Amino acid sequence: MVSSGLIASERGRVAMPRSSPIDSLRKICLALPDATEKEAWGEPTFRVRGRMFAMYANNHHNDGRIAAWCKAPLGFQSMMIEQAPERFFVPPYVGVNGWVGVRLDLKVDWKEVASVVEQAYRMAAEQAPARASRSRKSRVARR
Repeated sequence: MVSSGLIASERGRVAMPRSSPIDSLRKICLALPDATEKEAWGEPTFRVRGRMFAMYANNHHNDGRIAAWCKAPLGFQSMMIEQAPERFFVPPYVGVNGWVGVRLDLKVDWKEVASVVEQAYRMAAEQAPARASRSRKSRVARR
């Protein structure tokens, strides 16, 4: 029985809230080492050592989509859109830098989403300076 966003799995049991796409995306992102969540532009963003690798977009500027925007390597965006244009798209603002949008409001393959997110995370982690080396450089510069 489904009503107003709640699921009652058995008669007489307490209705449980449906898991939302942000809950699933958050679980994937925050399971990665050093990943953090920070609200920006009114939406949750996910970062590793300060570098954003994914962003949740809930009907961004009334585009009618619930999606994740993910950092992506050169050529990945066009390849994914060509293979599955109903699931992948060029997100505004960051799409020009190769990021790919992944729809979360359709039938979602969460393993595929996790793979895209993990790739985005690795790219951001490789670009992000390690905290220890950053603080070492600032100590050396102060001498």
